[in-house]
Amino acid sequence: MGSALSSLLGSSGSPSEDPPSSSESSRVSTFHSAPRWQLHFNSVKETPKLMVIDFSASWCGPCKFMEPFLNAMAAKFTDVEFVKLDVDELPDVAQEFGVQAMPTFVLVKQGKEVDRVVGARKDELEKKVEKNKC
Repeated sequence: MGSALSSLLGSSGSPSEDPPSSSESSRVSTFHSAPRWQLHFNSVKETPKLMVIDFSASWCGPCKFMEPFLNAMAAKFTDVEFVKLDVDELPDVAQEFGVQAMPTFVLVKQGKEVDRVVGARKDELEKKVEKNKC
């Protein structure tokens, strides 16, 4: 049902830059199309900057619980890029990263996974971001 709702609400000719929802900080990027995500991911591969990819779903309670924390981390770690992807909107990307539960946070540097946190584990996520940032 989530993917049907997603297709009704936004993937038909919407502007390429989707405005962030009111609950999201502008420091957390969201992608709603696989081609735009792939372009962005390919461009980031060239830099040593850490990217934290939050794989979540709109119906996921623990994902909603982590959202304010992710926004706070994005404000704190300005040298790290934070990205949020909805697994119902981009199932192929979730599959490519081997996501099996939500939320899953994949930490990537130069296109390669360097770490991962599965579940709403604030302390573990913060420690891993601290350890892997530039």
